[in-house]
Amino acid sequence: MDTRTGYVTLIGPPNAGKSTLMNALIGDQLSIVTPKAQTTWQRVTGILTTDRAQMIFLDTPGLLEARDLLQRSMLSSARTALQEADVLLLVVDASKGKEPLEAGPILSVLEDRPPVPLLVAFNKMDLVAGDEDPDLAAWASQGLGGEPFFICALKNAGVEELQARLEEILPVGPFLYPPDDIASDPVRFFVAEMIRETVFQEYHQEIPYSVFCQIEEFREAEDPVYIQAHLFVERKSQKGILIGKGGASIRKLSTRSRKKIEEFLDRKVYLDLWVKILPDWRRKRADLKRLGFPVPEEGP
Repeated sequence: MDTRTGYVTLIGPPNAGKSTLMNALIGDQLSIVTPKAQTTWQRVTGILTTDRAQMIFLDTPGLLEARDLLQRSMLSSARTALQEADVLLLVVDASKGKEPLEAGPILSVLEDRPPVPLLVAFNKMDLVAGDEDPDLAAWASQGLGGEPFFICALKNAGVEELQARLEEILPVGPFLYPPDDIASDPVRFFVAEMIRETVFQEYHQEIPYSVFCQIEEFREAEDPVYIQAHLFVERKSQKGILIGKGGASIRKLSTRSRKKIEEFLDRKVYLDLWVKILPDWRRKRADLKRLGFPVPEEGP
């Protein structure tokens, strides 16, 4: 039996549920998920292998009108992943209808898409009256040339049908990864993302969007595993909020993050968090490159 293998790039607006859908397809939490919009900043690679197919998912930052260099970097990352796709999976929030999609950057991004199959997953159908929306289906098939699916990733509704269709349309080819692999990114990446996810859960307003986590030391040979992580903020006031009175906030953040990491690694962990000020890092090309973001060369 011929096997099928290929890259499935997930694109869509912020907070449409791309990360929730990828996690549901893989059966594990790789991409961070929070109620706040725009929590995916770098693309995440997840792998699902079945008896006959290997789907390599590229979860990308939400498509939005970029306002700073970080958001331009995120948009560039999504466009690059789009060009790598063997199948495009557009994920949209069905509860918002199609008007926001027609006014946003999605159509302009899709104009540059490669000639590969396009599936359109209308997510959050639990918030919509009825099982399907003929207007949305027509917009997907006639307006975009895509195949519509109506799902609820959070409740795993319609996900099996979507997965089965993906298996059918991937190109024939050998598996690129061992069947047991569920990700290609290094462990350090996911550990940093778990800490950043906890920042989104514990803090409010602008703080989560001003914090980036980078793993400085990861000593697996020690017991417990020693992990030193740096949390970069843009201003002194943000550092104070992150640490909290008497260090109470940073201790709570460390405890919650450590529990997630220990479950992920299945080992005891000593988590050493440091908060550092990197002024206006979201707007500085050198700082973004230092933190591992792809930075567009054009513009300021």
